[in-house]
Parts: sequence; C-alpha cells; structure tokens
Amino acid sequence: MKPEFICHKDFAAERPKNMFHKEEQKLDLAEKDEKFLNRHILFRKKLFLESTEGAILKISADDYYKLYINGKFVTMGPAPSYPQCYNYNEIDITPYLSLGENTFAVHTYYQGLINRVWVSADRRQMFWLELSVGGKTVAVSDSSWKCAEHSGYCAIRKTGLEVQFMECYDSRSPEKSFYLPDFDDSAWERACVYENADYTLVRQPTEQIETYRLEPKITERRGNTLYLDFGRETVGYLCARATGKSGDELVLRYGEELNGDGSVRYKMRCNCIYEEKWILADGENELDQYDYKAFRYAEMILPEGVQIEDVYMLVRHYPCTERASFDADTPELEAIVRLCADTVKYGMQENFVDCPTREKGQYLGDVSVAARAHAVLTGDTTMMKKAIADFCHSCFICDGMMAVSTSSLMQEIADYSLQFPAQVLWVYKTDGDLEFLRSAEPYISRVYNYFLGYEREDGLIEGVYDKWNLVDWPANLRDGYDFPLTRPIGDGVHNVLNAFWCGFLQATDEIYRILGLAQTDRTERAIDSFIKCFYSEKSGLFCDSVEHTHSAVHSNILPLLFGIGSRECHARIVELIARKGLSSMGVYMAYFALAALKVRGEYELAKKLICDPACWLNMLSEGATTTFEAWGKEQKGNTSLFHPWATAPLIILSKNTLAY
Repeated sequence: MKPEFICHKDFAAERPKNMFHKEEQKLDLAEKDEKFLNRHILFRKKLFLESTEGAILKISADDYYKLYINGKFVTMGPAPSYPQCYNYNEIDITPYLSLGENTFAVHTYYQGLINRVWVSADRRQMFWLELSVGGKTVAVSDSSWKCAEHSGYCAIRKTGLEVQFMECYDSRSPEKSFYLPDFDDSAWERACVYENADYTLVRQPTEQIETYRLEPKITERRGNTLYLDFGRETVGYLCARATGKSGDELVLRYGEELNGDGSVRYKMRCNCIYEEKWILADGENELDQYDYKAFRYAEMILPEGVQIEDVYMLVRHYPCTERASFDADTPELEAIVRLCADTVKYGMQENFVDCPTREKGQYLGDVSVAARAHAVLTGDTTMMKKAIADFCHSCFICDGMMAVSTSSLMQEIADYSLQFPAQVLWVYKTDGDLEFLRSAEPYISRVYNYFLGYEREDGLIEGVYDKWNLVDWPANLRDGYDFPLTRPIGDGVHNVLNAFWCGFLQATDEIYRILGLAQTDRTERAIDSFIKCFYSEKSGLFCDSVEHTHSAVHSNILPLLFGIGSRECHARIVELIARKGLSSMGVYMAYFALAALKVRGEYELAKKLICDPACWLNMLSEGATTTFEAWGKEQKGNTSLFHPWATAPLIILSKNTLAY
C-alpha cells in the first residue's frame, strides 16, 4: 500500500511551472487563470480501524493543510519547502481515534500567488497521507478519497506584498461542516491522482504550530460596532459565534493601532488592508477563517439584530518554552527583554517570518538576528538549523544563495549570503553538532566559490551586480553611507560588502579547520587590502569607499566585530558608536554594533546603548508590544510594527551566549 499525491481535478494534468530564476531575470510568471488562485480544496475519507494503538500519521499538502479527525481539529502544516525536499509532518494521532469508524477531513489551500510565503503559483496542488497503526500501514491517500471545493471562501482583495487574500467567509456554504463525521459527502467526486507530481518528501525537522484561545481584554459595544482589544499584538485568527438571519453581512476589521477617533486602523501603515466579511446563515453561525493575520485590535460591524455570543482570538505560533536568563538589572532592560521575547514567541511560525503582516517570508538576514534570538530564548537550535537547511536548499537557484527561502519570490542580497558561514558556526559553537556542521559545509563552499567570481587581484570583491548590496535598512538610516547602492549596484568597491567578505572568510576558515579541510588562504590578504583601501590615517576610521570622503558608522562596525585594524583604531570606533548611538543606524545594523561591542569587551556600553531613549524604549513609548521594523513608527513609510529582526538585545544580554 503506497500513498499517492492526490489533487482536485483542475490540477490533475497540470505540469509544474518553474518559478525559480535569478532575481535580475524579470520574468512574468504571475498566474493569469483565476481557477488557479485562492483554492480551498477539501478531502474526506472514513476509515474502519480494528486497533488504534501507536497510530502514526504522515501528512503533507501543497500549499497547506488543516487536519480534522472525528470532528476535532488536530494540526496544520507543513512548513514551506521546495518540491525537491518537500516537508511532511509525522504525528501521533492515537488520542483522536476510536475503534471502528473514523472520519478524516482535510482542508487544503493552494494560494497561487508569487510571494515570500510559499512556493506557489507553480500549479502544484496536492494532498498526501499515510497512516500506520502498530507499525502497519492501514490507509493512504489515493483516488478513493472524496474531494470537493469549499465554496465558503471568497477573496476580497490581496494585501501586503500580495501575501494573502482577505477572506469573505460565507456560513451558508454547504461545506461549512465538512469535518463532522455525519456530513453528507455523497455528491463529492473522487480525488484525482496528480499525474506530474515531482516531489521528494522529507520529514519536517521541527514541531507543529500550537494554537490556543486568547480572550479580549476589552470588549465594548459602540452602536453597531463591537470593539475588541486583545491587550497585545499577536498572530492568529478571529473566532466568533453569531446568531442572525441568512444574508446578514458582518464587516471585520483588524489593526495594530487605533485611529484618532478610537476606531481600528485597519488600513495599516505596513500597507495591509485588514478588512474582511462574514455572511451569516439563519440561526447560529461560527466564524472559520483560514489564513492568519497579526493584530491587537478588532472591530465587528454588525447588521441590526445580529448577536455575538462568543468572540476570541485563536493564537498560533511555534512552541516556545523560555529557558534563558538575561542580564536585565533595570526596569528599562526588563521591559526591553520582555518586548523582544514576546516578539520572538509570537512571531515564529513554521519558519522565521520577516514580519507576519506585510511579508510573511523567511529572510537569510533574519537568521542572523531572529533565529539567534530564538535559540537563545529557548535553548533550542532546531528551528535555526531548519532555517539554515532551507537556505542551503536555495542554492539550486543560485550558488550564492537566495535572500528569501522556500518561496516563489526570487530575491538576492549579497550582505545576507556573506553572513551564512557565521550563522552555521554559531550553531555549532552553541550545541556542538558536528554532523550539522558537515552537512552545511558543501553549501558554504558553493557560496564561497560564487563570490570568488567577483574577487579582485587584491582579494576584495566588487561588481556583485546580480544581488542587492543592502548595508542597512531603511535606506534613510545608513548614516550618509557614501556609495551608490542602486540596483544594480554602482561601479567600484565599497566597505560594508567587503567587511562582510572578510568575516565570511574568517568563519569559513574556522569551519574548514574544525572539519580538517584546507583553508581558503585568502583571509589575511583580504583584510590587508581592506585596511589599505578603506582606512583613513587622518581620521583613524574606516571610510565608505576608496575615495576616503566619508566615514559612516556602518563602515566601522564590522571592522570592530571582525577585529580588522589596530587597537587604537578599535578604540576610535568604540567612541564613534558611543557618540552616534544606535539611532544613527537601523535595527538591522544595530545588532552588529552591539555584537561588536560585546566581542571587544565593551559590554557595559552595549547595555547603555540598548537603553537609549531613541531606540527600543522609543518603541515602548509608542505602544509597542512587539518590536518594530525601525526605531519609530514614522521612520519608514511602510513600517511593520511586528518585526522579529529587532530582537538583538536577547542575544547581547544573555551573558553565556556568543554575540556573533
């Protein structure tokens, strides 16, 4: 008995579209056919079991699934992944089963958009399952399963960077109770076998998302509007029971902030329009939303006569047990640590999402901060290892590695790729997993050989035109960095990219030493050339470019971190960072500044800078319950107010943790 990849008939004969390409290749791959967009596809089967002891379920879907057994929600997944290493989940479902007849119901979703969330728009849609009891396979996915479209979900609009469809949920849908054992599926068609399935399945190495109920802190009726405040921003779904008549239409709005009149700011500053609808059937109704959102506040605009009987938020995030202790010896530091810890806890989904609103994608640069912070907070490197493996897998697109992994949006940032060996080395030094280090080494070597293609005779790199040269973000927090960071990058050699190159070579050489491999023999030359090109004898600092006309704080942070230059130079850099403060840079580069100070023995200064009123304390003063994308709401035009890349204090304030 072997499981098959099954699908809706509309996808059965479709050939997978190749979504993978270099970012500078401007290909029009957007889906034009509406029948391949926003598809909610259901599968059902009744299974007769003579035993339930040791029932292990393996399950996957493309793009996503929610599983119900005997009318009860069980779990959802899988984590986003590439077809050639596609994740499946393995779950002990014994508690959900009974002897005799059991009903399995699965709500799968194929989004069809090109974004950072999933590898979608590729016309791969499938469901796959294998159930074993007592070590024997007793059921698989095949054409005996029933299949139907869920007609209760209609798209209102796309939101954010086209990361999701806002939903109109219709409780009059005949499929609304599809998961219940007594639901009549006699009119459903049989599932089709996906003829061109090209998946290689691998067991997902991380746990399932957990969900739980969160009651609103404030529930207030304002005329025809029910106002809700859940007390903090988190991630999940609005849930409610309502009584009304058929066709009653409720407007649902969510936000991170309030407008001046106290209403919910559903047209959010991060360019998400969080407005949805719910259409009622006669009698009692239950709201069943599929895709998650991040919000604190909600409003339900109610037609006359509609009664809300129960309303709450179903929170979802990756399991998070806090095990770390932090050097937070003042109320300010305690508040900052709590802010960052909550951001890590609520922000981690099946992967490290850049933000759970506008983008919902996993960035390699975020592994440097959010993943380290998560590993510090939980004492567990599993999620970070999975993220690193995801980026290793992206090398089939470009040996230089992608900036966003396991998605159909192609984006490349050179700065991020150059941090990769240090991320791998940090994990090894944290948990001592030598096999993990060995598994990552071939991909480090691929990235190394990719950047050698841009190496000058003096050992520095220039002209990495096919990837962004980021330096910092947002662009207005680069401290006047004097080099044309256009796309493609301007001609010439500049500081930050080459500082990261020096750090890349240092970490790579150390990994090669640990594994008994030959060294790169390039590190010393690159560092010597870096000093020759960028160091200014006049100022005693490093400059942005070879012209020596400007010296941004960004051009000095990384030399301090990597030990480039003399002790006297380092002392000047420390003074520069102390004078300019973290507010002269973005939250991204602030991590490297704090790490550099900690590495060079300036820990007390790092603590002091963390408490700068213009930085994390400013977020708190502006009402933050999760860290922002920038120091303040107005520093960037589309600022996300839930951005885990700003959680560096967790790494710095954990005394027994490597800073970088």
